Amino acid sequence: MIARYTRPEIGAVWTQQAKLEAWLEVELAATEAWAAEGVVPAEVAAGARERAAFTVEAVDEREKITDHDVAAFVDVVAASVGAEGARWIHYGLTSSDVLDTALALQLRRAGEILVAGARAYREALVERALAERDTLCVGRTHGVHAEPTTFGLRLAGFAFEADRNVGRLEAAFEQLACGKLSGAVGTYASVPPAVEARVMEKLDLRREDVATQVIPRDRHAELTATIALAGAGLERFATEVRNLQKTEVREVEEPFRAGQKGSSAMPHKRNPIRTERVTGLARVLRGYAQTGFEDVALWHERDISHSGAERVILPDATILLDYMQDLATKVASGMTLHRERMLANLNLTHGALFSQRALTALVESGMTRDDAYRVVQENAQEAWDTGTEFRDLLGAAAPQLDLGAVFDYGAYLTHVPEIFERLEALRD
Repeated sequence: MIARYTRPEIGAVWTQQAKLEAWLEVELAATEAWAAEGVVPAEVAAGARERAAFTVEAVDEREKITDHDVAAFVDVVAASVGAEGARWIHYGLTSSDVLDTALALQLRRAGEILVAGARAYREALVERALAERDTLCVGRTHGVHAEPTTFGLRLAGFAFEADRNVGRLEAAFEQLACGKLSGAVGTYASVPPAVEARVMEKLDLRREDVATQVIPRDRHAELTATIALAGAGLERFATEVRNLQKTEVREVEEPFRAGQKGSSAMPHKRNPIRTERVTGLARVLRGYAQTGFEDVALWHERDISHSGAERVILPDATILLDYMQDLATKVASGMTLHRERMLANLNLTHGALFSQRALTALVESGMTRDDAYRVVQENAQEAWDTGTEFRDLLGAAAPQLDLGAVFDYGAYLTHVPEIFERLEALRD
């Protein structure tokens, strides 16, 4: 991933140095497991642990000869541990034993960062929703004014979605916390299950119950799909902010810091660049999810059609989601609300949004539903089209109604506290 979207902590997980360190963790754990089984002399395994070393540059130079990255790495590490230790580096293993198990270690580290970021985003939404629980605004369906709601209730919906994504991310990374050391086609012909078990215990991973040469890629597809879904949730929030920041609406604005410029040509501009960025990058995550699905079907016990794709999509997807979560958290915490504009927008239809309460009141007064609907529709649309207050029109058309009871914003909020009790539970 380009540096523009890479935050340092997650970027460090995916450096070449970090990848080779993960490979070394697996190789040394395997040598020590062989020693525990009595195959490798204990002092040789201990010496390998003490002396094993590599540099990225040395591995890269060796790969120019071997044209095989794991073979190059093994050659470099073997050279560092001395002749006796070199015999036992990579003993009984196939490349994917190292690659897939080490990848699980990297993904676990990435998962810790992403889940923490997902929780921070959820908490930012929860706190802001609770703070704005009584902030009245108009609800919209099809982009058209529907009925009053509160801005806090709107944010609560995003908070619960964020909470679901926390759970999905935790589960996706957890099911990927497994490795394999079962040899070239998964039969344990060159490395017994006991060695695999010792390595997995050392690395705090589960074994893959049935591996071929590789861990099945449905596991990785589940992760890319989950990341894409989390990205879609961030995009939904971002799209809401973008719509509410339109000049014609102007109920919400992204944070705009001192010194920031919205346009190189128009100094008045304050554009929703953060949420637009989230929206665009969510599209990239969906593309990576599609690639993850394509990687599931490999030939027989394995081919490498997945390999090149994974070198791109797994680092990039985790890096992008980390970046997007950070952006969205900052927007949720720091966005500016124009509450007076929310109140002004509530009356853009001159009270027509009270139409359902008027309909219900007419039905309760004895009118048939169809007749009541026609009376309300005619007068509500006249109010909207002519700028006449719906309350005045309805009072003339249905003088039997208690207009104070019909045109009561508070009636829409009667049960909202119950919803916020559910939201409070997310803080526990």
